[in-house]
Amino acid sequence: MNKIKHAFEHGKAFIPFITCGDPSLEATKRLVYAMEEAGADLIELGIPFSDPTAEGPVIQQASLRALNAGVTTDQIFEMVDEIRKHTQIPLVFMTYANVVFSYGAQRFIERAAQLGIDGLILPDIPYEEKEEFDGICGQYGLALISMIAPTSHERIRMIAKEAKGFLYCVSSLGVTGARSEITTDIGAMIQVVKEETQLPCAVGFGISTPQQAAQMAEVSDGVIVGSAIVALCGQYGEDCVPHVASYVKHMKDAIR
Repeated sequence: MNKIKHAFEHGKAFIPFITCGDPSLEATKRLVYAMEEAGADLIELGIPFSDPTAEGPVIQQASLRALNAGVTTDQIFEMVDEIRKHTQIPLVFMTYANVVFSYGAQRFIERAAQLGIDGLILPDIPYEEKEEFDGICGQYGLALISMIAPTSHERIRMIAKEAKGFLYCVSSLGVTGARSEITTDIGAMIQVVKEETQLPCAVGFGISTPQQAAQMAEVSDGVIVGSAIVALCGQYGEDCVPHVASYVKHMKDAIR
């Protein structure tokens, strides 16, 4: 059964994002175990793509480093297979439609589900075009996770009604990356979502400090952090694991 809801059963969820294969696939495995131990409730695994349109420079560079090192989707699947022998933490893939298309959507989603991946996030697929992926995900019990941006309330309602797994609420328009402050009224956005669905809402894009995390956790069910963690992987390379673990622990403590 899908494990995503377990991530939100023990208070506010902390959801870190890492790019698979940066600094190496071996390090990615160690990061997953270390982040779980440090308090992560669900982990987003980014499958690198050459043109990640939703990402800011930090995650773009990580994607390119991984691709330049020759990381492939099949190698990432093998890595997840290995990870699943040691932990059952909820895992979701985040990647781009092209990655799934070129692998073969049916084949990709079936394989991901067999490996125990719980959900899939495709930031470049608008709600209106999700049907072809959603159908296949439904077949294999994988949640296709919807993103909600600070746009019209009508649109938010429409997306929330059909959402699966959890809702990824985007805190700021634009690309991923740490922000000095988050000005969107997240509370109002989440209120609209909650009128349509019981699913948990996690906020991402721009969160990098414990203060921001605590502030976002007050109005949501969880906090997603990517760029700040990926930056540590870029800075420390193979030695990044303890640095990331310590960061995750601080962030989780801030939202408890």
